[in-house]
Amino acid sequence: MPDVHVVGGGVAGLVLARRLARGGADVVVHEASDRLGGTVAAHEIAGIVMDAGAESFATRGGTVSALIDELGLAGDLVRPEPVSAWLQPARGDAAPLPATALLGIPGDPRAEDVVAIVGRAGAEEAVARDASRMPADDPLLAPGARLGPLVRARHGDAVLDLLVAPVVHGVHSLHPDDVPLERVHPRLRAALAETGSLSGAMSALRAAAPPGSVVAGLRGGVHRLVSALADDLAAHGGDIRLRSSVDVPALERLAGAGGGTVVVAAPDVLPASAPPRRIDLVTLVVDQPELDAAPRGSGLLVAAGAPVGARALTHATAKWAWLADAAGGSHVLRLSYDDLPEDPVASARADAAALLGVALPVPEGTAHVTWFRPAAAIAPAGITVVGETAAGSGLAGIIAHAEAAASALAAK
Repeated sequence: MPDVHVVGGGVAGLVLARRLARGGADVVVHEASDRLGGTVAAHEIAGIVMDAGAESFATRGGTVSALIDELGLAGDLVRPEPVSAWLQPARGDAAPLPATALLGIPGDPRAEDVVAIVGRAGAEEAVARDASRMPADDPLLAPGARLGPLVRARHGDAVLDLLVAPVVHGVHSLHPDDVPLERVHPRLRAALAETGSLSGAMSALRAAAPPGSVVAGLRGGVHRLVSALADDLAAHGGDIRLRSSVDVPALERLAGAGGGTVVVAAPDVLPASAPPRRIDLVTLVVDQPELDAAPRGSGLLVAAGAPVGARALTHATAKWAWLADAAGGSHVLRLSYDDLPEDPVASARADAAALLGVALPVPEGTAHVTWFRPAAAIAPAGITVVGETAAGSGLAGIIAHAEAAASALAAK
């Protein structure tokens, strides 16, 4: 009998299975679909192979970079081009995201790039609210505390609604009221305790960050991680079974057969604490030389109430040099939607033109994919859970959590 059954062949399941197999465990991965990777996937549009889901990862902690090095892909680690991201407010013109902000939370509320978004009154309110020192036992910092109430109390509604909320939604697909403080930065509580203010904490965390971009990618696409993980798992004796569906009764049978360990790495196996959130991504490949100048940098996050349906736009060929080379002069634009338009491609073309301020021709190619972001899983005793249902969104957190879970299982 196998030592470990991993249910789900997404990145988390593959990371955990690979780590255990490299340690000598007999591991089987059960994947219900006909492919591995989950939301880390590829598609081809107008002859260009690119990411269909995640296209970057946070560099904080170095976990993903270390894995990439182990997999022999370190030479293909790439940083985004040094162009800024922008924010489209509910009213008025788009503006570059503030340089001193972390997840949109400003280190200097009076900085002109902050004032351009929240207004002078909003900036002054943030300074006034954050002037008093936070007590160490402030309920805003209690276990389980969320980001929204903290920003609202220390910086006010203008900073929260006009700046932080659209940035957090673009990164985590959540409102700040639903984001735990730990997801913002692992040292946020410590920085707040040390500095006594939210602005001070943001400044300290940014100053302590290593130089360079906070995100990175892979030449050719982040989806290359999947095949590299699968190949290394197989090389160490792992058994990958596609179209192998496992439900709760099957989980119980696996857990009771031969004393093997069962790990759930799929979002739709265990009961969930809430319904999944749907996200639709529409990608356009267009030939428009006016986009060569990247008029909105690497793209825009869109505040609620803005006169477009998209919640974010990534100018992918402005962000990634490898993709610009592959596109041969065309431009790749990727737009995300919470609410699917009746005609996704037509709406994406119109929204992109409005956000970028450039008329767009008929696209050379398009794609529309739908992903579901699961809520936390409700796991029975004795079942280890990895992946987005346990670690939240973001490859860095998911991979770090899977590596930690593998270490804990190996120690047993």
